[in-house]
Amino acid sequence: MNLPTFCHHLRLLLCVGSFFGTSPECQSQWEEYKSGAKKAPIQTCVLGANNQETLKYFQDVDGCELAANITYLGRKGVFTGASGLQIAYLSGIESSSEPAPAYCYTAKDIQSLKLLLTSNSKFKGVDILLTSPWPKEVWNYGNSPGVINLKACGSSLAANLASSLKPRYHFAALEGENYERLPYRNHFVLQESAQHVSRFIALASVGNPAKKKCIYAFSIVPMTVMDSTELVKQPLDVTENPYRKCGKKSAKGQGSRTTEEEEPAQQFFFDMSKQQGKKRPSEGKGHQSQTKRKHPQPTGPCWFCLASPEVEKHLVVSIGDHCYVALAKGGLLSDHVLILPIGHYQSMVDLSSEVIEEVEKYKTALKKFFNSKGKRYVMFERNYKSQHLQLQVVPLPLQCCTTEDIKETFIVQALEQNLELLEIPEHTDIKQIVQPGAAYFYVELDSGEKLFHRIKKTFPLQFGREVLASEAILNIPTRAHWKECKSSKPEEESLAKLFREDFEPFDFSLQD
Repeated sequence: MNLPTFCHHLRLLLCVGSFFGTSPECQSQWEEYKSGAKKAPIQTCVLGANNQETLKYFQDVDGCELAANITYLGRKGVFTGASGLQIAYLSGIESSSEPAPAYCYTAKDIQSLKLLLTSNSKFKGVDILLTSPWPKEVWNYGNSPGVINLKACGSSLAANLASSLKPRYHFAALEGENYERLPYRNHFVLQESAQHVSRFIALASVGNPAKKKCIYAFSIVPMTVMDSTELVKQPLDVTENPYRKCGKKSAKGQGSRTTEEEEPAQQFFFDMSKQQGKKRPSEGKGHQSQTKRKHPQPTGPCWFCLASPEVEKHLVVSIGDHCYVALAKGGLLSDHVLILPIGHYQSMVDLSSEVIEEVEKYKTALKKFFNSKGKRYVMFERNYKSQHLQLQVVPLPLQCCTTEDIKETFIVQALEQNLELLEIPEHTDIKQIVQPGAAYFYVELDSGEKLFHRIKKTFPLQFGREVLASEAILNIPTRAHWKECKSSKPEEESLAKLFREDFEPFDFSLQD
């Protein structure tokens, strides 16, 4: 039995998970409540059976009073209190078969409950959602749920329901573990009006030997009477919506996950130096010759596709499976580098999941490397008049300025040029903000803070460099344009060799 509690005008005890046990001791305890020998101290609402053994306690599928002050809500529906508090509920566990066992719900149940609520054009969400199973993949973009078996955990249909009903609080319990997920947003940043956040809270079983949290007490004001500004406030730790990662639902509502089926970026290897050292598979071994989707190709010569003859390979300092790192041509500083995809991608928004994963690994490695040198970094991308993604990574001495100084300088200099540079939440995935093909400028600080500008007409091509080269930061204004910072090829080769050797202890691509 799992018991979240809350209070607003009336006091209620809501029970999720399995209310009834199957042991003789549990049955004996229940008889005391059923006979009136014991009485629940406050109004208690419970969900229905999750297994065949406890079906006998729930005679009326539409809900009924089980004992004094103990009410079975029913298989599915909405309970609205006198204060306007709205509680949606779904009893049982998921079944993919029809007809389903009496203790299970199906896609049809989910669809009818969604229609009951979302058919109203003014629907914004519910205050509370109660389900017994966890919603599948609720942990996406959020904090770890701990020891749970993620492959077996959760219901896709419950995730589908939560995604549509947008509950301010969602309680579940069948995994027997306590998990309080970071709040997640219900809107696309910069594309939709702000909406309230959702909080998922899983509770452990009552009396569990590890004494994990099984009761959650809180007060809540119904969203229908809340000030709209207060309702949509976004906490600092808010994350992306976990269900957006699950892909489209099937026609039956099954939340089967769909992922991008893209050809892995073709690998191009060359003998730069013995230090590079990573062993590469030959084409005859482990090489994927069949693909479902053709990899995008440049429309003309590309200076950054690694296979292109235009690439200045002497600047390359590390090569992974999907990305590589190279010194910037005419860099602001001698250790100014670029993270680039090996295959042809125009922007971060276009990257496939495996490329994004490796970009993140390079960002982490470079952060550790620059920290070891007493530096912090600034990253920026300009997806405007550029054919191939170039994620610029510029290290700055710690004594040069604070992260807050850097952020303020970017915002101020943007305003001076009539550019709207907005701060976006730290956990925001840029793919949630802008569609492929759209022009934008993006900054990420080593603190995780992010700034974003949607380019509508024109944009100063050297803006990122100009800000960092300005008096407020590096105070090297003459290096704002890369063409003014050219070095000879021998000088570039020497700088690349030095960087490669220094970076080697942090370079994951060299690890077997």
